[in-house]
Amino acid sequence: MATATRNVKAIIPLLDRVLVQRVKAQQKTSSGILIPEKSLESLNEGEVISVGKGALDKHGKHVPNQVKPGDRVLLPSYGGNTVKVGEEEYTLFRDSEILAKIEEK
Repeated sequence: MATATRNVKAIIPLLDRVLVQRVKAQQKTSSGILIPEKSLESLNEGEVISVGKGALDKHGKHVPNQVKPGDRVLLPSYGGNTVKVGEEEYTLFRDSEILAKIEEK
């Protein structure tokens, strides 16, 4: 499912959804050799762009998401819904689908 939008700031995830931009694989080796696009693998790492308020518990209160905008995260190989903004692609995941946060040292 792909949707075209003009501005990523116009996309506000609902409930426990998280908008993520996947990290792109390098297109050159360290020695400067170009890697063909078909040979590039999809990395399972991304940056959180925006988050919803969180899921609702059985009492109707929001349970906050575990990630916040700017966090680096590990993503599952499959899943999520793709959203296209101009030439960029973003993916919407549920907070519970995100595998881990990457801590910067």
